[in-house]
Amino acid sequence: MIDIKIVRNNPELIKDNIAKRNLSVDLDAFLDIDTQKLELIIKTDELRATKNKVSKEIPTMSAEDRPAKIAEMKALWEELDTLEAKQREIEETWKDLYYKLPNFLDPTAAIWDTDEDNAVKQTYLEPTQFDFIPKPHYEIGEQKGWIDIEKGSEVSGSRFWYLKWDLVLLQFALIQYAMSVLTSKGFAPILPPVLVKEKAMFGTGFFPAWEDGLYRVNPEEDDLHLVGTSEVPVTSYHGWETLDLETPKMYAAYSSCFRREAGSAGKDTRGILRGHQFDKVEMVVFCKADESQKMHDMMIGIEEEIWQGLGIPYQKVNVCSGDLGNPAMKKYDLEAWMPAQEKYREVTSCSNVGEYQSRRLGIKYKDENGKSQYAHTLNGTVIAMSRCMIALIENYQTAEGNVAIPEVLQAFMGGRKEI
Repeated sequence: MIDIKIVRNNPELIKDNIAKRNLSVDLDAFLDIDTQKLELIIKTDELRATKNKVSKEIPTMSAEDRPAKIAEMKALWEELDTLEAKQREIEETWKDLYYKLPNFLDPTAAIWDTDEDNAVKQTYLEPTQFDFIPKPHYEIGEQKGWIDIEKGSEVSGSRFWYLKWDLVLLQFALIQYAMSVLTSKGFAPILPPVLVKEKAMFGTGFFPAWEDGLYRVNPEEDDLHLVGTSEVPVTSYHGWETLDLETPKMYAAYSSCFRREAGSAGKDTRGILRGHQFDKVEMVVFCKADESQKMHDMMIGIEEEIWQGLGIPYQKVNVCSGDLGNPAMKKYDLEAWMPAQEKYREVTSCSNVGEYQSRRLGIKYKDENGKSQYAHTLNGTVIAMSRCMIALIENYQTAEGNVAIPEVLQAFMGGRKEI
């Protein structure tokens, strides 16, 4: 969330930010509620002060004066109860609107409306060319016995699948490759829980905005949600702490992730591009405010290094303001070339979230003057396993129907060069 003082003192700045993000948040309605909230705080504080003062006076009064003062106090208590109930109601409305206010945009974020406007910053390699007609990943996967969508649907429903045999080994090779690069850069490996409390979802900005897209477990019994990204539990790991950030804290996480993909029915239904369960290697960084831009550039650089090592053609895009989620100030995506679709598809993301999450989670550090400041948090998906394997299968397929193994993965595949 953003600093309420800025919202109150510079509403035009907030309105401009909302407009650039192509959102429909009614700031005037929020400011009206905010005024009501502040007025109620003053009134209830005054009544409580009067109540406390008179409560101390009553025992010292004469028997003649006491009944009238008690009657006066009874009326004051009733008024206070009414105002407190109204204050609670206003507070809930205030929170609902306040938590919908998006983070400030980075000055270098691309300002456009939709994902069709994302600005391509650079490309790596030309789209893969073949001297035969390339097959989509799901055809190769089915022929090889690597992907079983039919059984996945039978056991778990649509958009679930089984991965088998060499594709499982390929996934573990990808994990080892990515983690070896990340640990060499100083990232600490971490395996987080994938069930979290609502405060973790709220703290990282996924609630209330993404509630429809995530799974809740046993809603009548447990306050637990399946995470859509390990960003949630890893960022929450340092919730309500004051960190030593003389050097940034950097984590490399691996986890399964779960999303309902609400509203995406009918899109990308074949194969393993879009499912309800998937695995990711994720970076999460905590740093000082004046270091976050440098860290953001470093993180996207690592993502590019890993994908260049895989030899997959990609384009790097500066995600436009209308396509950013509420928490992100700026985000880069890498989009890999998918030969069967003849288009680039998102395979990584890297976001600078600023202090948006740390304000919600109470993550602070001391600056050089000893003053508490909110830490900046960043996150980046290094490899989303299913999408990466699609890119590998389709770009490295051979005329014989096999798949060549990139050199950087061969050591993790027992030296095999082809599957």
